[in-house]
Order: sequence, then C-alpha cells, then structure tokens
Amino acid sequence: MRYIDGGLMDYGKAYALQESLAADISNGHTEETLLLLQHPSVYTIGRGGLLSNILDPAIQVERVNRGGDVTWHGPGQLVGYPLINLTRRGRDLHRWIGFLEELLVDTLDTFGIRGQLREGARGVWTKQGKIAFLGVGVRRWVTMHGFSLNVSPELHPFDTIIPCGIAECPITSMAAEGLHTVSVDEVKNHVLEIFEPLLQSRLPKKMSR
Repeated sequence: MRYIDGGLMDYGKAYALQESLAADISNGHTEETLLLLQHPSVYTIGRGGLLSNILDPAIQVERVNRGGDVTWHGPGQLVGYPLINLTRRGRDLHRWIGFLEELLVDTLDTFGIRGQLREGARGVWTKQGKIAFLGVGVRRWVTMHGFSLNVSPELHPFDTIIPCGIAECPITSMAAEGLHTVSVDEVKNHVLEIFEPLLQSRLPKKMSR
C-alpha cells in the first residue's frame, strides 16, 4: 500500500492523478494507493446529480464520474481518494462503501465525536448534521474518488447548494462539534494509521492463482 500526501491540490490535478493511478493499478504497474489532500474551494457533482440542486447559478461545478450529487470541497476538509483494486477484494461496492463509512465513524470516535449512519443516505452524521461525505466510482474495478470529512472548513459554501441532493440538510464539522484545535494533519495521521489494517480486515486481498 502506498500513501500520497497531496497537500493542497487543485481538483483537476487530483482527478487526473487518480485516473493515471487507477490505470496503472489495474494493469499491475503500481500498488494500491491512498491519496489524502485538501482542495482549494470547488463544487463537484456526480454523474447522476441534478443541476437543480445548485441554488446559485453563478457558481461553477465540476461534473465527475462518481456517484452522489453536488457537494463542496475546500480548505479545512480532509479528502481521501483510495485507489483500491476490488478485483482481488470481492468486487462488492456495498462492502466498499461500508468500509469507508466505518473508517470515518472510527476516526470521529477517536476524537470524541459520535458518528452515525442513516438508512438511505450515504455518509456520516452527528446530531448536528452531516459531517462526512461519500462519492465513489470504479474504473475496471479500481476504486476512484472516496470521502471527505469536515475538520474545520468554512461551512457557508454549502448554503448555495442542496448538499448531496438532500433538502434541509444541515452541515457540521469537527470544529463546530467543539474540536476547534484539531488540525487536518492530526486527522490525516489517524486515517493513515488505521486505513490498511481495517481494509485488510473488512476486504481482505485474495491470493492470486
């Protein structure tokens, strides 16, 4: 497993890097990779997302090949793009999504925040609102896109969209939950620590024949 710290990376550059890595992983030219980063302010929408969920016609939105609807990324938010070869891990997208949700719930729990799942709504919530988001895609059974976790971003950019296509969807963050001193790097380090062991536990790699 390889880890890449992308720092603050433009969305288009990260997208291109994902596509390149997915192709190399699929062809056996490189190992599975977890890319962790932050983005400058950007709105993205999944392939089936509705443009009517963009409330401000002046904002520009990137249409991308993931599931889910419209969301926002920006500084203070940890974004994770795991590029994992599901051909050797069961080819089960439901289990993959469940793994990502468990990863996020575990991470929040480590910092004293109780994350909750909601039936029919991907992502992770607290009593105050949605705190983590999922949007996944696959290329030849190599995963792309992934998750974002609100650590300490500004939350007002979510006011100009219907986040994830969910009407009256309150948005929260770790800072808004009271953890004002927790940094993105601290959260990133925890994700790095638990990602591979949890992946091997929930979606173990099968031996090649």
